[in-house]
Amino acid sequence: METTITWEVKVKNTPLLIKKCSHCDSDRFYCSDKFRMNAQKKNIDVWLIYRCVKCDNTCNLTLLSRSKPDLIDKTLFHSFSMNDKNTAWKYAFSTEMERKNNLRLDYGSVEYEVIPNTSLEDLLNLSNEVIKIHIKYEFEFDFKLSSLIRRCFSLSANQVKRMFEDGIITISGNKPPQKHKVKDGDMILIQREGLSKSINRSIHDIR
Repeated sequence: METTITWEVKVKNTPLLIKKCSHCDSDRFYCSDKFRMNAQKKNIDVWLIYRCVKCDNTCNLTLLSRSKPDLIDKTLFHSFSMNDKNTAWKYAFSTEMERKNNLRLDYGSVEYEVIPNTSLEDLLNLSNEVIKIHIKYEFEFDFKLSSLIRRCFSLSANQVKRMFEDGIITISGNKPPQKHKVKDGDMILIQREGLSKSINRSIHDIR
């Protein structure tokens, strides 16, 4: 018998940009959630504006360069014009934008929460043999599965490592869980009985 729980990873901020500021000693910029657009003849350039965390100096990251207006999706063009926050966040988390501008993002600066806050006790109280956890993850930020499990279940790194090795926690598609980075749509499979035995063994080892 199986049951499926959905975990939604909701970010609270965009990753900081790692870049030396030309006006102060800072090396981090935050996303302003605003765009800059410039029209030259029949071409349009679009940038996402970042600001220094210390002095507010600006840094513009290229999104579109010398693009024809009629080739830009109308909804996207409107989002740029209206400084749509959700659109800004999609670009701020984009590895393509990071690569295109030859810069690095500080994913460790991203704060997040998991909804609902399912505890280890909640899972152990279920009667199902296999528990499936479906991941919803709109903005990806280089987030390891081991970190997600540790945070949600308040487990140590060694406990999670042992559960991965024993096959108690796996990922659908036979992906190696140890180094897996969470993706939207991932399905985590948990063997409830094995989970219970592993937790009890850890408590016994502590004693």
